[in-house]
Amino acid sequence: MRTIPLYSTSVAREVELAMRNDNWGTRARFGLFIVGNEAVPEAEWWAMAPPGVSIHAARVTATSPWTSWRADLSGVELPEDMLRGCKQFGAMRLNAVVLAHTTSSVVGGAGWHEATVSAIGAALGTGAFITTNGHDTIAALRASGIKRPFVVLPPWFPDGTVGAAISYYREHGFEPAGHLRMDPGPAWRAVPPGELYPRGFGFEQDVDSLYAQIKAACPPTADGVQIGGTGFRCVAIIEALEQALGRPVVTANQASLWRCLRQAGVKTTVDGYGGLLRLG
Repeated sequence: MRTIPLYSTSVAREVELAMRNDNWGTRARFGLFIVGNEAVPEAEWWAMAPPGVSIHAARVTATSPWTSWRADLSGVELPEDMLRGCKQFGAMRLNAVVLAHTTSSVVGGAGWHEATVSAIGAALGTGAFITTNGHDTIAALRASGIKRPFVVLPPWFPDGTVGAAISYYREHGFEPAGHLRMDPGPAWRAVPPGELYPRGFGFEQDVDSLYAQIKAACPPTADGVQIGGTGFRCVAIIEALEQALGRPVVTANQASLWRCLRQAGVKTTVDGYGGLLRLG
């Protein structure tokens, strides 16, 4: 008996021509732990991710740092929503998992990164690469040849977190040439830093103003710019800043994406989002 193909050659060709990109992670899948009420991290990662790379988020509502030290300092405990996220991520065949929260990294203290990676790995139960945003940023600064960064931080960072961030970079061998906490603008200046996000500033961020402030304030002694905060909308201006300042720019989400791509063996360069994503 003759077997009749389900589709003729012409129909199969029509189906092939009609197929569109569905953002399926054919090359790599990355999982992000992000702040529960933020939209910026996913948006920026999707904007920069090369074809065949998919992004998946688990939302965290814990206080900073997200993982807390045990009383005997033998390790850290994961909050309930991170434990739940690890269980879900563990079934998703991910290549990398990122604790995508700058604040946790800079206030966590010595050994926090290693202890957190170990705890996530134990809960995840897979061979995925595990990292934290602070660690990715340090790797990106070094890869970019930056030693004296101009550190730019979100307007919602309180004084204590700003100080912790500057100390964090110094502890890792950098000497910031200066720092800027973004001015949120006249409509928001009277609002305390800790109230900006609850009152909706996260969805009112102005990248044009951020660009102008960085360009005006970047000191000539800085050999690059570091923009911290995964919820800080900024990747749209990376390329423009690099052209205007003549110096490399590293941002929180860009740094973590770059590191995850390299760890997953995805060597595709990404244009339009700074020199870091064009490094081999």
